[in-house]
Amino acid sequence: MAIFEGAGVALITPMNEDLSVNYNKLEEIIEEQIAGGTDAIIACGTTGEASTLTVEEHLDAIKRTIEIVNKRIPVVAGTGSNSTETAVEFSKEAEKYGADGVLVVSPYYNKATQNGLIKHFTSIAEGIDIPVILYNIPGRTGVNIEPETIAYLVNNVENIVGVKEASGNFSNAIKTLRLCPQIDMYSGNDDQVVALMSIGAKGVISVLSNVAPRQTHEMCKAVLEGDIFKARKMQIEALDVINNLFAEVNPIPVKAAMNLQGKNVGPLRLPLTPMEKAHEEVLVKAMKEYGIL
Repeated sequence: MAIFEGAGVALITPMNEDLSVNYNKLEEIIEEQIAGGTDAIIACGTTGEASTLTVEEHLDAIKRTIEIVNKRIPVVAGTGSNSTETAVEFSKEAEKYGADGVLVVSPYYNKATQNGLIKHFTSIAEGIDIPVILYNIPGRTGVNIEPETIAYLVNNVENIVGVKEASGNFSNAIKTLRLCPQIDMYSGNDDQVVALMSIGAKGVISVLSNVAPRQTHEMCKAVLEGDIFKARKMQIEALDVINNLFAEVNPIPVKAAMNLQGKNVGPLRLPLTPMEKAHEEVLVKAMKEYGIL
């Protein structure tokens, strides 16, 4: 059984003005997500600024998230690293804290070969008993996890069960589903949720859910219930907001959007910088038209 079906939020990490992690605000936004119908919390991924968190902050944010959620919905911990040893240790700690699964990005910068990816992901999975979701995002990592590699891992490593597919390559997504139809695939792109779910994906790991949890949940629910016309309409209605949430590198726009909503999630850590005013003005317009501002 999948860790979750529907809309999982790729949760931001709120900061205080001094750039420390704001754990009080973390609890507040998690409660808002659960109240909004979100089907799972994904902690400390790209959207959670994991790359600029210290080791202690990263693990503490995962632990606190699991404690706050308290088994009400699944929590998937972002534990990826370009160091296999680090990813193994992070994953072991997440399991110890009670995570329902881990999301593991392909190694960035060192750009492993497909054989290296197999050894990397296998080492992580063999170090834990909870499910592993691979994260394929070549635009950030510089390497694509090929369908054959994903299929090998899913077919040969018991607890590698899924993939967050953010390559935007539908042909590869379809090939992956043909090679391992049992895989739990999640869209990693908010503008492609309905399209990927229509070919067999279980849902989305979503940036949009940070600002529109109910809408994202309902869109996924419509597909799961077979109402493709409703889902398609919702996907199209959300398009301008989604495009503006990626007008600059994630999570710059989504944090700006949440602050515009009055959620006061704080600043970004360098090298991320505040959203440019011209982009923010267009984002405001899109959010107003979508009804979330």
